[in-house]
Amino acid sequence: MKCSRRMLFTTCTMVKNTQRQSLRDCFVSPILAMTRKGLFHKSSNQVLKNFFLLWVRHSCLTIAAGSRQAEMPVPPFKILFHKPSRCLVVVNLVALVACLLINPIMLFAGRGDKAGTAAASELLIPVGARSIALAGSSLATISGVEAIYWNPAGLARSSAKTNLLLSHMSYLADIGVDYIAAGSSLSDVGRIGLTIKTLSFGDVKVTTEDQPDGTGEKTSPTFMIIGGTFARQISDRIAVGITMNFVFERMARVSATDIAFNAGVQYSGLGGLEGLSVGVAVKNIGPSMRFGGGGLIRTAQVNDANRQTSSVRIQAAAADLPSTIEIGLGYTVSVAGEGRMNFASTFQNNNFSDDEYKIGAEYIFNEVLFVRGGAAFSSEDEGREYIFGPTAGVGISATIRDAEVSVDYAYRSVKYFTGNHVFTIAMGF
Repeated sequence: MKCSRRMLFTTCTMVKNTQRQSLRDCFVSPILAMTRKGLFHKSSNQVLKNFFLLWVRHSCLTIAAGSRQAEMPVPPFKILFHKPSRCLVVVNLVALVACLLINPIMLFAGRGDKAGTAAASELLIPVGARSIALAGSSLATISGVEAIYWNPAGLARSSAKTNLLLSHMSYLADIGVDYIAAGSSLSDVGRIGLTIKTLSFGDVKVTTEDQPDGTGEKTSPTFMIIGGTFARQISDRIAVGITMNFVFERMARVSATDIAFNAGVQYSGLGGLEGLSVGVAVKNIGPSMRFGGGGLIRTAQVNDANRQTSSVRIQAAAADLPSTIEIGLGYTVSVAGEGRMNFASTFQNNNFSDDEYKIGAEYIFNEVLFVRGGAAFSSEDEGREYIFGPTAGVGISATIRDAEVSVDYAYRSVKYFTGNHVFTIAMGF
């Protein structure tokens, strides 16, 4: 018995010391690394992203080092599967959220002056009636395959073994957005998901410099995003997820491809308070995108050269992806017996537009009827206008032959255009 008490005391002391060291070094190591590399001379938005990336690297190294000290070697790709490292994940997650909330200079770093200059803007088009009805505020509480777009960590919280989701939205200017998502459990390993998003524009007239009114030909642009997601619940409170999206765009005789990565974390029971959740997500991180193809070949005469008119290829400029960093809070409370209320809020820092603030509320009666509403806000300085208004939606859920089936509808008001209507059908087996 004495030996057991001594071992328990020694173990608790080691855990406490490890947590203190991790919390202390969580800020110090990334800041020192940024100072050595001169990264503080960048824009505030770049400073925030550099700190986040260095924080992730430091957290992984800290977890791996702690495992080696305990004589339990953990390969880097298995860090998330290692149970003794979960306390360090919690410490680093809470420290990161505190850092982002405490430093307002880093948070208010939206670049509204760069609006409309990003590549692959279809990455920012929302999907799923439930989250759109909440104005996109459900970052900390979203679960299931719909969470793949908003926060990939939520995929790990799916209640069914296999999930399927079909969604359609009437977007701006009669553009249709179709979305298909499927997810499945891999036993104790985690969950995987596959998504396909397509935009339908209809036929568009082909115009040229010499024929601005049209050549008589028509084309139909193709915009498609195919994504793969892996998510894992590493404890009863912590879920993590990562998504890789393949982006493809084609218009007439030019096309472009790119890869974008999303990563997210959800933590429930924040501060020991049941029902309080926090979520963090970084989206659309990847290389610049550039168009190419036969449509960029022109016939020209090269000056100061003794040669005939020949074909030359125009080098299109590259554009960055519209990366975002999002932080959300959610709270669930029981009301009136069989009912409960979900409250959610999210702050979204945009690299190519002004920052957004989102709030939403959802009433659930007996897990059958859902009533939702929300609103999103953004600054409108220097003549820039935020066109999206309040949102609302309803949903019903039922069990049909051992399958959980839900049907959801959402409406989002828009200035200068007809409102967005979103229909979603989700099934769990």
